[in-house]
Amino acid sequence: MPWLYLHFQHLLLDHIARAREASAPLAVLCQGSRRVLQACPRAMARGVQPGTALKTALNLAPELVMVHADDNRQARILEQQAHWLYRYMDRITLYPPDGLLADAGSVRRLYGGLQPLREALQKALGERQLHATLTTGTTPLAARLLARAGADCFTEGTEVMATNLATLPLAATELEQRTLQRLTRLGLTTLGELQQLPAAELARRLAPETLVHIQRILGQRPDPQTSWQPPHEFRQRADFGLPVEKAQGLLFALQRILADLESDLQWRQQDTDSLLLILHHYRQEPSHLQVRTTGPEHRAEAFLNLLRIRLEQHPLQAPVETLELRVTRFLHRHTATSTDLLGETRDTGEAWHTLVSRLQARLGEQALKHLAPAADHRPERAWSACSLARQQREPMPEHLPLRPLWLLSQPAPLQVAPEEWLSGPERISGGWWDGERVLRDYYIARLPAGQLAWIYRHNQQGWFVHGWFG
Repeated sequence: MPWLYLHFQHLLLDHIARAREASAPLAVLCQGSRRVLQACPRAMARGVQPGTALKTALNLAPELVMVHADDNRQARILEQQAHWLYRYMDRITLYPPDGLLADAGSVRRLYGGLQPLREALQKALGERQLHATLTTGTTPLAARLLARAGADCFTEGTEVMATNLATLPLAATELEQRTLQRLTRLGLTTLGELQQLPAAELARRLAPETLVHIQRILGQRPDPQTSWQPPHEFRQRADFGLPVEKAQGLLFALQRILADLESDLQWRQQDTDSLLLILHHYRQEPSHLQVRTTGPEHRAEAFLNLLRIRLEQHPLQAPVETLELRVTRFLHRHTATSTDLLGETRDTGEAWHTLVSRLQARLGEQALKHLAPAADHRPERAWSACSLARQQREPMPEHLPLRPLWLLSQPAPLQVAPEEWLSGPERISGGWWDGERVLRDYYIARLPAGQLAWIYRHNQQGWFVHGWFG
């Protein structure tokens, strides 16, 4: 069973570079030390190398952007990578801070071999601007050690994997330093040379835990893996390295995150109508920005336009160090059956939802209303202005009496006798429960000037026009 391991050489650098539009050199500083742990190619071109003192690095590259190594942050970033890798293979194990292990044997037939799978993963890595070493091995530990050693060993041949493993230097097997020194004094430098020793001799010379480690590399002892299960939500962060002071500076990172969200929703075959943007500030409480759409949505462009409007209306309270986008509400996608001449799907409600969502983002969710029927027979009270927020609506009756689109705010006395009576009478009686009882007989009539009027007769006050038909 071949195992696949992805080793991200400088995951934190790639993560920060992906969120920044500027091309300043980047460097990661060691925890508890003022020395460079990793440097991007631009920083290395200036002479900044791993191990360089911070003061020297700043002299070589004054515009250097520095971030401190943080295991918790890198663990979160690694989980983001596992999220998109889950679309290609399901049995994934996280090896913080910089590695992902996957069972390639379970999906080999799906892709028609490991080489097409490798091409698909390399394309995905390129789209996300990530650098990773892809390596296969006969055991989980073998694939991991080969990848961390930088070995170019991507094959599905068992014999080739065994040969690559035999050439692995003992210094790359993660053995204790004391054990390495003992083996070096014996003239052993590669794992293959260690394999040639008799099992009894290995057991005598190596500690029990060291022997177990070697046996797991070689597949002579079980090495069970715990599969990672993706959460039922979308959560992605962007770290800027340098605080962002203006909302416009957040859009570049948001554009990339929303593209990943669109891809994730397409993979889920679902939509959403709610986004939560969290802005983390230095030594201040995070800012929360909720964005809602009027209907199911999945397009990154639509989300970006709404977020741009909201950010224009809400200036940043303080510089932003990290932004986080969360989606926890997913809606089932309705498959449209209507297509145009070229076979493309038409969604007549898409433009409407986009327009209303933008208006709500700019004016506020309560600024737009729609007319909804009310439980009252009196025409002037039979409707109400309701919020456009999604809500469960009662099913409408199949057959309703004909009503005019133009209803007068106050009924007006009928000035001329109708020329033609078209329908009626329709008796409406109600209002006894609130002291404003009405008893009216409604008709649709044509007046001498040609208008279609909705008129009623009051049993005491005479005839009135209550509305006009267009």
